Amino acid sequence: MEHVVLLDEAGRAVGTEPKATVHTTETPLHLAFSAYVFDRHGGLLITRRALDKATWPGIWTNSCCGHPGPDEPLGEAVRRRLHHELGIDSSDVDLVLPDFRYHAVMDSGLVENEICPVFRVRYDGPRPVPHPQEVDDLEWIDWPTFSEGVDSGIRTVSPWCREQVRQLRRLGPVPADWPVAPMAALPPAAKDIRDLPTSRDRCHGQA
Repeated sequence: MEHVVLLDEAGRAVGTEPKATVHTTETPLHLAFSAYVFDRHGGLLITRRALDKATWPGIWTNSCCGHPGPDEPLGEAVRRRLHHELGIDSSDVDLVLPDFRYHAVMDSGLVENEICPVFRVRYDGPRPVPHPQEVDDLEWIDWPTFSEGVDSGIRTVSPWCREQVRQLRRLGPVPADWPVAPMAALPPAAKDIRDLPTSRDRCHGQA
C-alpha cells in the first residue's frame, strides 16, 4: 500500500496516510511533485488523465504527477512515476519550482492540498507508452503554444498545471534555459534529496 507524507504549514513531515484514502473533502496538506518532460526540440509532453481517476479525470495536464513515499528521495519518486505512468526512463531531472503549493476543490467537493515541487525532465528516448490506469492520452506540443493557451484561458488544464505554467513562464521563454533551483529552497520534508541535480550518471526507472 502506497503512503503519502503529511505536512504541517511549514512543510515539515508530521506523519503518513495511505494514498488511497488521503483525498477527501478535507484533504490534509501533503507532499507531491509535478514533472514537465521536454524533448531535444523543446516540445512538451502533456497528458490526459485517465477517465477513472479520483481527481480531475479526463483533464489535460502536465507530463506526470505523483507523491514521494516516506523516506523516498524526491528525484527517485519523479523517475519512478515517469516510468510507471509513461514508460520513460531519464536521469536528466532538474528542480525548477521548489516551493510550489496549491489548493483546489472539485465540483464534487474533493480537495487537492499539496506542496508540490516542480521538475523539468529532458527525454529523447522511445515514444512514451502510457499506463491506461493513469493516462488516457498524450501529446507533444511546443511550449509557447501550450503555455500561452493555458495563460490566456483558451486551453483547459488541471488547476495545478494552470498555476504552475504561470510561474514557469516567469522563469523565461526557453525551458532549457530555466535556472535550476537550489535544494535548500525545498520544504523541509523534501530536503533529503541526494540525487538532484548532480547525479546525471544513473537512471532509476524501476516501477
